[in-house]
Amino acid sequence: MSYYSTITVTPTTDEWVADYIGAANALVAKHGGKYLARTASHERLEGEGEDAALRVIIEWPSREAALAFMSDPGYAPHLKARTAGSQSYHFLVEGKDDLA
Repeated sequence: MSYYSTITVTPTTDEWVADYIGAANALVAKHGGKYLARTASHERLEGEGEDAALRVIIEWPSREAALAFMSDPGYAPHLKARTAGSQSYHFLVEGKDDLA
């Protein structure tokens, strides 16, 4: 079953961005992930709150693949840099319909 990472990122500094992108690309691919969206082009259709600068959606082949990416030692310094240099929220969503 597929899983989806939905991530919102608002950088507070851009010092981490250049090093992050290439490393994250390689590690997402290493763990079988596929970017479905990485964009600043998004709009709120309902609800209130602050808007993120960037929204990212990654499709994973399994929950284990997503968790392996997050715990990969090669990702640790980049995750640390991203979370220190941004407001980020990352959710893992199971690709199923509980309401069907």
